[in-house]
Parts: sequence; C-alpha cells; structure tokens
Amino acid sequence: MRSRITLEKLLKILDSTYDGIAAVDQDGRIILFNKAAKRFFRLQDRSYEGEHIVDVTPKARMPQVITSGTAEINHSIKIDDELTLVTSRMPIWDEEGKVEGAVAVFKELPQLLELSSEVDRLEEMQSMMEAIFSAAQDAISVTNQNGVVVMMNQAYANLLGSELSDCIGQPCELDCEGASVHRAVLESGCEKRGFHMFVGKKRKEIIAHGAPIIVDGKLSGSVAVAHDLTELLSLTRELDKAKQVIREIEGKYIFDDILGCSRELTQAVEKAKRAAKTPATVLLMGESGTGKEIFAHAIHNGSDRALMPFIRVNCAAISEALLESELFGYVEGAFTGAKKTGRAGYFEQADHGTIFLDEIGKMSLTLQAKMLRVLQEKELIRVGASEPISVDVRVIAATNIDLEEEIRQGRFREDLYYRLNMVPVEIPPLRSRKEDMRILAEHMIKKYNDEYGRQIRGITEEAVEVLKSYSWKGNVRELGNYIGRTIIDMDQDDLVIEARHLPAKGTRHGAGDTEVCAMSVEHGSTLNEAVKEFERKYVREALLRNGGNKTKTARELNISVRSVYNKIE
Repeated sequence: MRSRITLEKLLKILDSTYDGIAAVDQDGRIILFNKAAKRFFRLQDRSYEGEHIVDVTPKARMPQVITSGTAEINHSIKIDDELTLVTSRMPIWDEEGKVEGAVAVFKELPQLLELSSEVDRLEEMQSMMEAIFSAAQDAISVTNQNGVVVMMNQAYANLLGSELSDCIGQPCELDCEGASVHRAVLESGCEKRGFHMFVGKKRKEIIAHGAPIIVDGKLSGSVAVAHDLTELLSLTRELDKAKQVIREIEGKYIFDDILGCSRELTQAVEKAKRAAKTPATVLLMGESGTGKEIFAHAIHNGSDRALMPFIRVNCAAISEALLESELFGYVEGAFTGAKKTGRAGYFEQADHGTIFLDEIGKMSLTLQAKMLRVLQEKELIRVGASEPISVDVRVIAATNIDLEEEIRQGRFREDLYYRLNMVPVEIPPLRSRKEDMRILAEHMIKKYNDEYGRQIRGITEEAVEVLKSYSWKGNVRELGNYIGRTIIDMDQDDLVIEARHLPAKGTRHGAGDTEVCAMSVEHGSTLNEAVKEFERKYVREALLRNGGNKTKTARELNISVRSVYNKIE
C-alpha cells in the first residue's frame, strides 16, 4: 500500500517546479509561496508565510478573487522589460461551498511558447496554452522553422479576414504586404519588436512583436503577437473627438492646438500663456485668418476661469441696434418685441468666466462708452433699467484693424483702447512664419482625411516649397481651404500631396503686391474649352468657400440654385 505524501514532501515538490505558485487564506495571508514565484517577483529567498499577499506583491489580485469567488484565467503581468508572466488565479472552496482562500499559478510567456513542441508529452501544458490562445485579445501566431503557420488564434485570423482553418499550414507571408515578422525572426534568430506590417484582404496596419522559439539549443520556429494599429488609431481618434466635445462645452482650444515653432509665433504664445495666469484684459491683434479666436480660447482654458463660461461675440456680425441688448441684456418693456421677463446679456452669462469680443474695432462710440464702464466699474445696466448689476468677467478683445489709426480718425475711444491694451498680443501673419508651413499643412491633411474619408499620408518637400512661395492674404484660414481643395481634386489612388496636385493659385509680385490670377490651360484648347475650364474651377471654389451650400453659392454667383446644380452635374 502506498504511503501518503507528507506536507514537507509536497512543499519540496512545489519548490522544485519551474512554475510560480502562491496560495493565501480567506484573509489574504500567504500560506504558500514557492521559490519560482519568489524568483519571478524578484523577492528574497525567505519565508513569507503569514504576511499579506498585497504587502509582498502590491499588484496581486488574489483578494479580489476571494471576494468575487470568480477565477481569473490567463492574465498577463509585466514584471519588468525582461519578464512577462501569465497567471491564472482561482478561488479555493471548502466542503460547504465557501471560499476559504485562493491560489495563483505564474508562468513565463516565452517558456509557454518554447514548450509548444513538447505538447505530446505535456498534455496539461497544452491545455493551458490553448486556453491562452483562445482567451487572448491580442493576435498570436506560431510558425515552424520553415515559416509555415502551425498555430494561430482566432484574433489573428480575424485580422487576416480569413477562416482559422484556412490559415494553418500556410506560409507566414500569406496575405502579408512586404516582409513578415516571422520571416525576419527566422532569418536573424533574434527578437523583433515594433515590426510594422499590412495584413489581410483589407491590408490592416498592425504592429507585431516576434520572438524565436529555441528547443534544445536549436531554432525551431517563431511566435508573434500582433496589435491592430488601425483599431488603436481609431480609438485614439475617438478619444480625441471626445476630448474635443468636452472642450466645446466651454472653450474649444488649448495652447497645444496652436501649431508652429517659428520665433514670432512662439513669442506670441508665451505672452498669451503669461496673460492667461492673470485676470488682465487681453487685446489680440492680427490679420484675418491668423487664429485670434484660437488664442482667445487657449487663454481662457489656461486661466483659473477655465471651468466657467466662455462667451464669444462677433461685434461686426450683430447690428448696432441689437448689440447693446445682446451684450448688456434688457428689462421688460425696454423695446418693442422685448420678452416680458427681460433677458440677461452676454456679460451676465459670462459672469465669473470670459467674454471674447471679436472685431471690437467695429463697435460704435456709444457702445464703447458703456463698455468702458463695464471694464472700469465691473458693472452694467440693462437696456431700459436704471439699477446697475455687478459682473466679474475677464475680457479678451480682438481686432484686425489698426486701433491707433481709428483713434486718430475719431472712430475709437482712446480711454477704452488703453483699458483693452493692458496685455497686447500680436499674432503674426502666415507669410512671416513660413517655417511653420509643413506642420500646418500636415495638420490640415489629417483634418480633411477625417472629413472626406481620405487616406492622404503627407506632403512632399517640393509641394511645401510651392506653398511657401505664396503670400497667403487669408493666412491660416486660406491655407486650410487650399489644402481641402487640393485633397478634393486628388485621385483616390494618390496618397501623398505633390506639387503637381496643387491647384493653380494667384501669386504676388512687386512692391504693389498685386495679385495675378493664374490658370493653366492645355495647349490647343479652344476658347470655348478654356472658358468652360475656368467656369468649372470658379464654381468649385465658390462651393468650397460656402461649405458646399448651393443656395449661398447661387447668391454669390448671382445665378439660380438650379443653375448651380446643373453646373455641378
């Protein structure tokens, strides 16, 4: 009759195994922690019996397994750059069906892969490996020394867009554009990390990590773990969109959204950042299209008012008769059509936040006087009222005209100018920071890729030089429209913007800065053909300016909407 195995012998057996094993009681205190587990977790070779598992390995999840009573199978733990473990944690049940502890088994992932050739002798290891393959979210494939696929999980087959059974026994280059990570590992005998590949019928972009499988000192195959970079990029874009939506609740942009590294722009950004930390009024000066609104949003989001309202007012877009009531509000009966309850103006809505007054140079002298009172006294009077209302609003103003010249012409109050000009920020035009042309163009390519469903990957240096040769009267806004028009005109097979793709554009010559319209027409074209070509481009540019709105385009071109549709066809 066989003798029962003693506890001492059992502990010696467990200490002799290469797998790490740890067990805890229902309080999470260690009752078993073998030598392999100590080695994996870089611990001293001493007894840890009675100590709490979290005190020994802070990332341990065995207490959660005890609480939930649910096993956690085949989870990976990265110990350091050299060691990644695969662990399974299971609850221990007593005879009454209560959890009285938990046990965890730790294995090295490379060890599992190297033992794949011995699965006929290690049935238990084979079951575990199959469980890892089937449960893994990452795509895993294994080849033999000849580069033939011998194992693959469903996640990898999904990347390829193929049936799993159709992939086994096929060469590793199957449905792979260019070099295969398996082939690179087998030819070099070395690990390959961050290997870019395009695989499957849809040519999905993946990033793969490959490692050689060594058995008895010989290279017997390769294993690769792949991540779907297309999906990761999609998730990143979704996250960026979510962040953008959150920003749009108040201010859309932050200083990181201001692109460029030129000295002039960097100086403007640094000055704006310093201004953001104070409650001082800021005056943004720059030509149309230079990005004054982005600066205003960034200053607000960089201030201690970032979580409070951000109200934008275009002083030129609202008639003088309405602007006063829009800014300062009104009381019941203030004018015909006024709401019975009255209405709070933009300044009240922006209380404790920021108000951005765009094109403030267009404000009438009468309103300028009331604006001065708000800045000086921090109070306003609604239209039709007599009692002042206190407000705490940070003012950011912007203009694309010379306010000092407006003062000389008597169209702008000098005292208001000095109130607004506490922190002046001059935003440079695009023509003075052409070293930023590439980064701006690449940003706009990404933007229009999302909008138009394109996959343009970049722009050539020659094309960038062409962009630098233009003076860009409309600044960054004009550049954005131009890049968008370029992408629309490109063929679906074109993946990089080259100089030949850039539409004909006016160039500037001489001190007079006179714009010359350039339009290329093929030699031999008749006058009628040339006129039609010019009309086609002219209508297309009008559509782009109006965001594709046919009614606005028809009004601009002084033709019927039906004519616009006919010309589009």
